[in-house]
Amino acid sequence: MVEKQITFNAKTHALDNNDNFSPDGRFLCYDTRYMVFNTNLANCKSIEKVNIATGEETVLWQPESVSGENGAPGVAAVSYHPTENKVIFIHGPRLDEVGERGYYGIRNRNGAIVSADGSGVFSLADFRDVATDRPTTPGAHRGGTHRHEYSRNGKRIGFTYDDYLQQEYDRTIGYMEVNKKAPEGFDHYFAVLLKPVKKGESKPGEIEKAYGDSWVDSLGTKRAFIGKVRAENGVDYQTSLFVAEIPDSVDITTAYSGDADNYPEPPKGIKIKRLTHSTRDEGIVRGSYSGRRIAYLSEDERGILQVFVIPVDGSDLPDDSKKRPVQVSHYTEDAGYIRWHPSDQWLFSISGGKVYASYVGGREAFGKTILLTPDDLQREALVVSPDGKMLAYNVDMPNTSVSRIIDGKPNNLYKQIFVLGLQDALTY
Repeated sequence: MVEKQITFNAKTHALDNNDNFSPDGRFLCYDTRYMVFNTNLANCKSIEKVNIATGEETVLWQPESVSGENGAPGVAAVSYHPTENKVIFIHGPRLDEVGERGYYGIRNRNGAIVSADGSGVFSLADFRDVATDRPTTPGAHRGGTHRHEYSRNGKRIGFTYDDYLQQEYDRTIGYMEVNKKAPEGFDHYFAVLLKPVKKGESKPGEIEKAYGDSWVDSLGTKRAFIGKVRAENGVDYQTSLFVAEIPDSVDITTAYSGDADNYPEPPKGIKIKRLTHSTRDEGIVRGSYSGRRIAYLSEDERGILQVFVIPVDGSDLPDDSKKRPVQVSHYTEDAGYIRWHPSDQWLFSISGGKVYASYVGGREAFGKTILLTPDDLQREALVVSPDGKMLAYNVDMPNTSVSRIIDGKPNNLYKQIFVLGLQDALTY
């Protein structure tokens, strides 16, 4: 195995744990957050890509912007389309919209799509409508979408969502897809997958917040997430694993887009299933390439976050041991940044800044874990190439000659991209 640093200049190259590899595995996309004023994404200025072989960097999108406590537009959290040469990312209000919309905020942003060839061909994926004198335009949202993720067939886009008109509701999850009934001038129709209960008003078993979501299957018919759910005692909360099922038969246009007094409702036919009853499941959950299993983080008996896997139709309640979650890792420090190998035989994760591969392909040798990066670099934001032959991640690296002022303090650390060729490391 060979670990290689591929970016070096005094600039952030944030992968943000998204789908950063291009479909052909030759490029990685990133954003340039934490370069101006503070660490708010409002001050992130550009979406870029780097050629893994040559290190050549290309700016894909860099709109006119303003910086400071109130910044705009704010562009960040970029992912490649799985088969086409384009990327999707967060985009806040353009400067000519600030007077009407205000500055960047979690409830004031869209998904934007730009060509990854450097030509600058640009469009917004979702229509935002915050009118209060009439119902919300069908297929529009009224707040901000974030961490956009294409299903592996490219048909659906999943995301987290924060509503502007009904801020007594916490974050939830949603999806959009191309539909001829989309708002005029747009291709995609928006819908929430879950209407949460108002903050602080839930009953036992009800979800107040949904986050950490990701597609389970390649068709985009299942989206797993972490739900903040009221415990059975009616007082405490649990964070547990759920799956939203979206059959192909679901008509997204049956969703209710809401109005000034009513929160959006999901389309008819969406089902929410609870898989665990944990007090602390965390992280971005990840579905296997076959769509049969979900990997997630949960505390062990020592209070350390470990990697677990569970069948997509499983639960921590049934007597059938084959359906119950199984602990994969046994780290001494919290695990994070779970990723599947395309073979479904291995899971990658980071603990203590080091990258590990854990075998989950069968009962024999299940949980066997290989340390892939034995030095003391602090790695984060792990991603896997489409062919499974390369890993990429961020490391904060010091620059001895250049720094900038962030949050009022000099800072000479810049997120750089490293890659790791796996070669024949994954054997058992």
